[in-house]
Amino acid sequence: MNRLFPALVLASFTACSGTDDTAIDDTDSDTTAPVQVRFATFNVSLFGNSAGQVASTLNRETFAPAIALAATLQEVRPDIVLLNELDYDADGTSVQRLMDNFLSVSQDGRDPIDYPHVYIPTVNTGVASGADLDNSGAVVDSIGTNAYAGDSFGFGTYPGQYGMVLLSAYPIDTANIRTFQEVLWAEMPDALLPENADGTDWYSQDALDVARLSSKTHADVPVLIEDSVVHVLISHPTPPAFDGDEDRNGRRNHDEIRLWTDYLSADTDGWMVDDNGIAGGLGDGSFVIMGDLNNDPNDGGSLGDAISDLIGHARVAGEPVPTSEGAAEQAELQGGVNAEHTGPAAEDTADFRDTDVGNLRLDYVLPSNDMQVLDAQVFWPLADDPLFELVGTFPFVVSDHRLVWVDVEL
Repeated sequence: MNRLFPALVLASFTACSGTDDTAIDDTDSDTTAPVQVRFATFNVSLFGNSAGQVASTLNRETFAPAIALAATLQEVRPDIVLLNELDYDADGTSVQRLMDNFLSVSQDGRDPIDYPHVYIPTVNTGVASGADLDNSGAVVDSIGTNAYAGDSFGFGTYPGQYGMVLLSAYPIDTANIRTFQEVLWAEMPDALLPENADGTDWYSQDALDVARLSSKTHADVPVLIEDSVVHVLISHPTPPAFDGDEDRNGRRNHDEIRLWTDYLSADTDGWMVDDNGIAGGLGDGSFVIMGDLNNDPNDGGSLGDAISDLIGHARVAGEPVPTSEGAAEQAELQGGVNAEHTGPAAEDTADFRDTDVGNLRLDYVLPSNDMQVLDAQVFWPLADDPLFELVGTFPFVVSDHRLVWVDVEL
């Protein structure tokens, strides 16, 4: 295993016995009262310019973005939430300080919120590959530069930048977490690897031998909810931008999303082997796909068929789509390229430049269709709502992304 640092699980938890979900006794499930659970994803933009900066800043209890982040979680109160773009550190300091200094503190009279179970995966961002992955003509190993980031397994100027953390009110089955962080892109059948104009490989063979599919990581995190197991499938694919005519980031984004489609499908999961050498996909079981997937099915510069295939998968409850009145309002107020978009503005989850990108649907919570979806929303209040101050307009108090949540009944 070529890991720079170990994943962390901050929880007092004893894994269930056995090696699969059948170890959970559900013989009385028919008489058990239904359980309602709120799942959420939120890109919080808590990344620094250097390693350790975020952890240091989160030690300052007046840090406005973290206050607004905590207020948002205390307002929406998800039971399980994925935070994208929270820098990884090897001892979990950033997450611990976020919980101690902000989530456990009442924000403007709101009840504090506690997540006793935490999973902090390792990520590929900022981890040197030893190969020329950006075709610059040189392998750059000097941490802190964009040139170094371009040759890292996932774009990052230092190890752990743009990391992620899963916070849960329910126990995490740590023994059965599966990750696909180290899967090589070339191992995916029919991968959309970038090509030159003449059809030859854009990557050198040395690059293809090490280039990983996941820009951060893909993880299947089983969560134990009463008598049920729900597989929380988390990822944060690379943005389909910041490249050249070869569209290597757009193609990688497509295939990172496609990984989950293959994982859910018995006819396409045969190629998959996780980081512990276990082959195959999810098989039977309830799941929720969560993350900033950086792909809008209707607008923007991404290859849209991957996200459309995932949303439309036979096992996925693609509707109701999370919406908000605030997203529709802001698209109209901001104008620009938003007026040219074909997708419903109420489904937008991110607020980008109106001159060339516009607001897009990028953040997803997609439950399996064996669970009943009760409600689905984007936290994007109207401008005259007092809660709008937690969202705002550029420069945003927390992030240019909005929290997305879905309520399900098990």
